[in-house]
Amino acid sequence: MKLEAKIPSGPLADKWASYKDHAALVSPANKRKHTIIIVGTGLAGGGAAAALGELGYKVKAFCYQDSARRAHSVGAQGGINAAKNYQNDGDTVFRLFYDTIKGGDFRSREANTYRLAEISNEIIDQCVAQGVPFGREYSGYLANRTFGGAQVSRTFYARGQTGQQLLLGAYNSLNAQVNAGNVDVFERTEMLDLIVIDGVARGIVVRDMVSGEISSHFGDAVLLCTGGYSNVFYLSTSAKGCNGSAIWRAYKKGAAFANPSFTQIHPTCIPHAGDYQSKLTLMSESLRNDGRVWVPKKTGDNRPAIEIPEDERDYYLERIYPSFGNMVPRDVASRNAKNVCDEGRGVGPTGRAVYLDFASAIERLGVDVIRDRYGNLFEMYEMIIDEDPYENPMMIYPAPHYTMGGLWVDYDLMSNIPGLFVLGEANFSDHGANRLGASALMQGLADGFFVIPNTLGPYIAKGKHPDVDPSCAEVKEAEKGAKDLIEKLLKVNGTKTVTHFHRELGITMIDKCGMARSEEGLNEAIEKIRKLKKEFWSDVKVLGVGESLNQELEKAGRVADYFDLAELMCLDALRRKESCGGHFREEYKTEEGEARRDDENFCHVTVWEHMGEDQAPQAHKEELEFEYVELTQRSYK
Repeated sequence: MKLEAKIPSGPLADKWASYKDHAALVSPANKRKHTIIIVGTGLAGGGAAAALGELGYKVKAFCYQDSARRAHSVGAQGGINAAKNYQNDGDTVFRLFYDTIKGGDFRSREANTYRLAEISNEIIDQCVAQGVPFGREYSGYLANRTFGGAQVSRTFYARGQTGQQLLLGAYNSLNAQVNAGNVDVFERTEMLDLIVIDGVARGIVVRDMVSGEISSHFGDAVLLCTGGYSNVFYLSTSAKGCNGSAIWRAYKKGAAFANPSFTQIHPTCIPHAGDYQSKLTLMSESLRNDGRVWVPKKTGDNRPAIEIPEDERDYYLERIYPSFGNMVPRDVASRNAKNVCDEGRGVGPTGRAVYLDFASAIERLGVDVIRDRYGNLFEMYEMIIDEDPYENPMMIYPAPHYTMGGLWVDYDLMSNIPGLFVLGEANFSDHGANRLGASALMQGLADGFFVIPNTLGPYIAKGKHPDVDPSCAEVKEAEKGAKDLIEKLLKVNGTKTVTHFHRELGITMIDKCGMARSEEGLNEAIEKIRKLKKEFWSDVKVLGVGESLNQELEKAGRVADYFDLAELMCLDALRRKESCGGHFREEYKTEEGEARRDDENFCHVTVWEHMGEDQAPQAHKEELEFEYVELTQRSYK
């Protein structure tokens, strides 16, 4: 397998400009001759569809939701980063780049990460032009707040609804291209397989989720913008429909999968309450700007929070990390929450929670200011927990959230399969071993609106793109494989539900491959996953038929993929004998309990190649080179 990152030469700050200066172009008349397939319509996919449609390409965009505006980008709450330096507090493009590299524990590419930071300022201008109602200062200037892993205020926000407002902006741009006739959107349609002809991605096989009809669509390039795979943990902050099937099916067709074990546990979520739950609720990281995290100093202290005096409270993040305090990165905050709960100092009915207290902020700023900044988040918390967070501290606990791993891509965002581009959370490229808060929205919009319009052109301009014969062997094989999988799932007719198997898999993954991992635990997880997979294929019961609306069938196909994906995640975690970012191996930590990297042996991306159903996947390396940052032990003290 050849892994050519294709990073432009020259100084870091000039690479992207130089790339655009010398990139091959496609004339407006020729763009109309090319069809682009886009799977996913969130910020990355919707932005790409809008931008490419406006450029003149014929675009087919597919989403499993009933509307493109229901993509899970709406779930992001707290904000989007950009190096505008509106607060005059010392922010620069380089500082945003460095914070992102450091936040990812030096396990991402310099060139891709710098480009992301560089484009960030253009994103804000684009969004304002689209009418996104960012928060503003009294003077009318755009407001900023701090997010984890930064000592400057660079996060733009729309209360606690930033993702929703940004998606509405992208959705309006997408609709403009739909109305112009440049983009066709296929709702309630799920990708089942990738069509690869002569080693080149040329289309997808899809299922109409209402009628059950299987069909194929062809284009000159395929863009996967399908988000992450944190639902492999069963309980996560992702919507239940979010899944990794599109990129997993592409992996099985030859696309390389990079760093699958790099997953993020978000520290600020409503705690798990019982087995009846099917997902967890995110509470924005922005709350840690004004909320203070604490637990009782004594173990087993079950008094109500307001009855515990100040001198008996442990504001442990402020104590351990005085420089960053409550705004440490997500992996650091999550591990410390787990540690204090493991010590027996957790709060709430289960003991698996910590307090997020706004009393001092309300006293300092007034309740109206806090309500203006976070009101909808406070309302959401009260609706779920039935406690007023203005009067009592919130209870929070970490939950699976974002996946930094994904399909391997080069600087152009193209996978190792020519013609297959991967955008947003579905690729691995920008965040290393831990994503900083407010950077997911930044990457999605950067990839969709600013990167792919420039990097798709050279591929289209330099390649030959003959029409696809719908009756060719590759198309028929992909369609048959999709139909055979559906038939196989329906024929098992066992005794246990899909949800039963998904929940059992999730328990294993969060316990053995979650916030902490060990060689013993990972080996146990692999054994359990293989056992569950075997049981699934002999005892799952999928009701209904394939020729109609069948949500159990949809879930079954995704969970079948999760078994294989979960095993690869564990294999990847087992192979990486170091701790970095969200990948915390218990055997590799400093004397102070922090992550201990091994730059001599693991300063690389681990890239996995599918070798067949009955063979072990093969690991490859993309070595990471750092010219502009020094590899240091990450510290937020």
